[in-house]
Amino acid sequence: MSLLLSRLLKTPALVRHLTARSFSTSFSKKVSRTMINGDVGYIEFFKYPHDELMEDPGTIGSSQGAVATLKEGIVCLQEHPKPNVPDADRKRLSLPPLVTLPHCQTQIVTNVALSSFFPEEEDFVVAIKFLGPQLSLCRPARSSEWTNIRITDPGFFNSRVMYSKKDDMFSMPVSGGSYIRSWNLGEESKDIHKHKVKQLRFLQFPELEQSAWDLLNSCCTSEHLAESEDTCKTFLVKWYTKSNFRRKETQRFIVFKIDEKGDAEYTSNIGDLTIALHSKASAICVTASWRDRTPNIILFKGLHDSGTAHLYD
Repeated sequence: MSLLLSRLLKTPALVRHLTARSFSTSFSKKVSRTMINGDVGYIEFFKYPHDELMEDPGTIGSSQGAVATLKEGIVCLQEHPKPNVPDADRKRLSLPPLVTLPHCQTQIVTNVALSSFFPEEEDFVVAIKFLGPQLSLCRPARSSEWTNIRITDPGFFNSRVMYSKKDDMFSMPVSGGSYIRSWNLGEESKDIHKHKVKQLRFLQFPELEQSAWDLLNSCCTSEHLAESEDTCKTFLVKWYTKSNFRRKETQRFIVFKIDEKGDAEYTSNIGDLTIALHSKASAICVTASWRDRTPNIILFKGLHDSGTAHLYD
């Protein structure tokens, strides 16, 4: 995913200013950094580079540099194409056939998360969150079967799963983001049901006019967990979109920094970090200066738009 999103910064952009007083929209072919009426950031919109593999209807997700496809009940992983790397040299792995739990479905996938992409390692784990109650995990080097979990809380039916290297667990935020559930594929199959719950306490929110909150309340909201492996910081990103003639258009991102106690504090400054969100990929958070990226931004690719959200000007 990082290879895909690194290309976003090279494309001419359209600019939508986000103001603390209201959500005024002014588009330009040039990037403007002028503060207008208390601006707290802006979004650059541009066309996402064509990616044949990610746009394939059979592609269900991407994580840790691997692309997952689903065909006839079989999930296959393959390393994302890289420049100067022959196709025959890319890592590939077929996973065991999926098993659908009662009152669940395994055709529509919310997202895929991997602990890494080293199929030869015993601790390599794949997690797939399906739309609805089912979450499935597999450790291919140790088992030829999936470990399937039926989640009873409907607040998680649309949630996206993330692998936390810090906790060595797969985590999901509930709709609205008030708490997080985490699972670890332990040595015994029964261990998977010993999940953890972290209640979040939102200590601070952005200062917006009521009209701005009214707009956000009319939007569709998705919650995304992103963890920086370099700094061990965890963020909850709320992505607000609004339907417009069958298109979902990005309106705003709100970022909360989460600590070990579950305190969630709004921030417009994530420091020397870049968060990347993709409708078909797991969220990632990387140190910008180490990878020649712009800091304190969110790179995003939604269903119908894409661009860069600058959290603070």
